[in-house]
Amino acid sequence: MATKEKQEIKVGKHLVTISNRRKIFWPEQGFTKGDVIDYYDRISEVILPYLKDRPLSLKRNPNGIKDKGFYHKDAGENVPSFVDVFKIKAESNNKIIDYIVCNNKATLLYVVNLGCIEINPWNSTTKKIGHPTWMVIDIDPADENTFTEVVDTALATKMILDKAGIKCYCKTSGASGLHVYIPFKNKHDYVTVKEFAHIIAALVQEQLPQTTTLERSLSKRGPRIYVDWLQNRTGQTLASAYSLRPVPGATVSAPLDWKEVNHKLSPAQFTMQNIFQRIKKKGDLFAPVLTESNSIEKALKKLKV
Repeated sequence: MATKEKQEIKVGKHLVTISNRRKIFWPEQGFTKGDVIDYYDRISEVILPYLKDRPLSLKRNPNGIKDKGFYHKDAGENVPSFVDVFKIKAESNNKIIDYIVCNNKATLLYVVNLGCIEINPWNSTTKKIGHPTWMVIDIDPADENTFTEVVDTALATKMILDKAGIKCYCKTSGASGLHVYIPFKNKHDYVTVKEFAHIIAALVQEQLPQTTTLERSLSKRGPRIYVDWLQNRTGQTLASAYSLRPVPGATVSAPLDWKEVNHKLSPAQFTMQNIFQRIKKKGDLFAPVLTESNSIEKALKKLKV
């Protein structure tokens, strides 16, 4: 059967086994697993800086977007020699988890071949595992929310961060939300970053009490946008910048200019097919997230909280 065929491709000095290239992953568009592999092969130079030295929580959709998929964290056993592995004890049960760490293109294509349409790195690196590189405010709408309301929430977040003297960067989630990232260059530990995120999220909710909430429970949240600050806990992951998402249209989590965060923005406008043209035109808008830093102490003084 054609979908069962395997091939080995040379990636640098490594051989990566690829299987089922013809398997349909997006039934409406006809995009295949091979299209996903080709996308990550081509985007690797841009996405790898956001993955380097970071444990991955694998979100696997081996049957494409119609499959709910599953998370696979303890994926580092029996991996090829070119795949780096990071062992860490889980807080919940003290079990050692072998995380895959994506330090090269061969590893990226290896995890994609496992059915990873999206790529989900930790907020911190193995070099300073307890100190996240960035903080994130995940703006997560309910089905009843409009994307205009999502945009307004992102702009309220930026307004508060501007007041705090904090530089921040926005990207589409690739699905229905927006992500606002604040670079810290591993300066603060997870607890400090999480508590600061809680303060920012609460201030955002104060600005937009009718449309936003800090209530995590879906059943209690109602038709309001969840300003998710808990994504800043140890081991939490979000889709990386330039990650595909397993949703209709083969959308990409795309970095944005803040001037693009307006009511004309659509969550579906950046896709596997047009992202390269955008990068060629605008470059990597998210690069400062890896190099810049902010001060929580100075921010709290400016916010007077």
